[in-house]
Amino acid sequence: MENQQYSHPQRINGFAGLGDYAAIGEGRSVALIAPDGSIDWWCAPNLDSKPLFDQILDPQIGGFFQIVPVADYRVTRNYREKSNVLETRFDTDSGSVLLTESINSTLAGRLPWSELARRIEGLAGEVTLRITLRFGTAAETRSPWIADSAQGKVYHIADLMAMLRTSEDIILDHIDDELVTGTLTVSKGARSLCALLVTEKEPLAVPDMNAIDGRIETSDTAWRDWVNSLSYSGRYAPLVIRSALSLKFLWYSPTGALAAAATTSLPEGIGKEKNYDYRYAWVRDACLIIKAFICLGALEDCKAAFSWLTQTIIDHGVRLRACYTLEGEKVPEERYPALRGYQDSQPVRIGNNARDQIQLSMYGDMLATAQGFVEAGHVLDLTTARLLGELANCCADSWRQKDSGIWELPEEQHYTHSKMACWLALDRAVVLAEKKYIEPTWVERWKRERDRISHWIETHCWSETLQSYTFYVGSDEQVDAALTLMHHYGNSVNPQRMLSSYRVIRRELGNNGAMLYRYSNVDKEESTFLACSFWMVEAWAAMGDGAGAEAMMEEILVALNRQGNVDIFNEMYDVRTQSWRGNMPQGLSHLALIFAAQGISHALKPS
Repeated sequence: MENQQYSHPQRINGFAGLGDYAAIGEGRSVALIAPDGSIDWWCAPNLDSKPLFDQILDPQIGGFFQIVPVADYRVTRNYREKSNVLETRFDTDSGSVLLTESINSTLAGRLPWSELARRIEGLAGEVTLRITLRFGTAAETRSPWIADSAQGKVYHIADLMAMLRTSEDIILDHIDDELVTGTLTVSKGARSLCALLVTEKEPLAVPDMNAIDGRIETSDTAWRDWVNSLSYSGRYAPLVIRSALSLKFLWYSPTGALAAAATTSLPEGIGKEKNYDYRYAWVRDACLIIKAFICLGALEDCKAAFSWLTQTIIDHGVRLRACYTLEGEKVPEERYPALRGYQDSQPVRIGNNARDQIQLSMYGDMLATAQGFVEAGHVLDLTTARLLGELANCCADSWRQKDSGIWELPEEQHYTHSKMACWLALDRAVVLAEKKYIEPTWVERWKRERDRISHWIETHCWSETLQSYTFYVGSDEQVDAALTLMHHYGNSVNPQRMLSSYRVIRRELGNNGAMLYRYSNVDKEESTFLACSFWMVEAWAAMGDGAGAEAMMEEILVALNRQGNVDIFNEMYDVRTQSWRGNMPQGLSHLALIFAAQGISHALKPS
């Protein structure tokens, strides 16, 4: 795996580059760390809690926790092999130090409190570091205050309690309600520790410093054990494993939910309005991540996530919502906190109004995931089996409707991808019924509706002018990169038309390159969409051109590596400025890489 290297990284108007962040997490929360040693984002104790650190959205009033050399420095960063423990090396003219960071867990799972640990080790010479801690105010809706306790000073931030623990050699020179600063001079062989303990509406445990330090290694062991349990053996294995570890950041262990990303409001285009809150579980994203876990052999993760998803749908009904909270509740309506926004991109959003949209493609996601689940050797319970039959019936009743499509657009249309996904839902329902996994009572009706959908697609969704399937009915000059997924949809599409469509999509949305925009004319508003680019690689491999798919894959990886970041993927990449855009770590981006690598592996496998 490649290191990230920087020469004294600079911020622009207080903002680090979106492609410069590394992540740490423990299956409950995720922190983002800039190359200058500043934790600029951490929602504690949960992924969707109010942020304790939010400088990434507002350098003036946002919270952060920074450890950085006082003198000029150079930075080299990397994750430990097969682990989400991060190592950052600072080199100065006087010496070098290693910063090792982890949100700690145990071998048995997460701790009952949040424990963010930062170990500092002297490698050579002598280095003086500055430590700064400022708690976030959640857009000035809460005011941190400090109180003494028998165990030390405790910070109260609304319902949170937090304690900063430091080694005795760290000199804290300023402590008040809002700010803590200190210094540490490290010599070769020396070892120090900063740790932040956080709990919400609960007593705060105060563990021994040696125990906190030891749990960095315990966490590392837990990550490695998980990776060693995976079964992937195809091409691009190091990148696949790193993407698997990134997906684990989004697996919310208290319930088994899968978040779409760990952040909110990071812009798809600088200064534009597409800045959404992705800290929720989308049915589509969750299904695809579950399929990725199945591909990787991550049994526990896919079972927990599929169980959470089916139970959440049962609780809310088969008229699927696009997304749910990580606790399985309705996502809150959008509100707009008074924050500056990343590089002044407005609005900043909390909540997501996609919760109320009709998205018919989710039925295909659910039924296809169920088929993959049972084909991987798992067994459906009666309640889940009945749910799948009800979902198929709902799809059979609803497929003729207009919807908002996979891209959650405000204008409802007959989106081609949605119709193809409905075909997939009914086709998978037929397969599940014929193999006795679900009740076969309605199987003949599902077959007839499936065939109607196929006929409808070929009649209404093909453009002779473009020689491609269209974005939606009536959009004869527009195409949709989501149709790169159509090779999964079997007999719903004509194979010759499919291949022709892929060529048109690459030409129209990628200028014949591998980096694709989501749909026609959207390049004016946002950047290329990583998942679509990897989906095209998978599609090309599925059509039998493994060498061509591999060439596309290499083109994508070269583009993404221009900033030295091939570890944590955002949602989008701006090919014009060669910079990352959108929320991170983005589940769709990482799972799409996994499927692309798997597709190439199958296509190039010796016969």
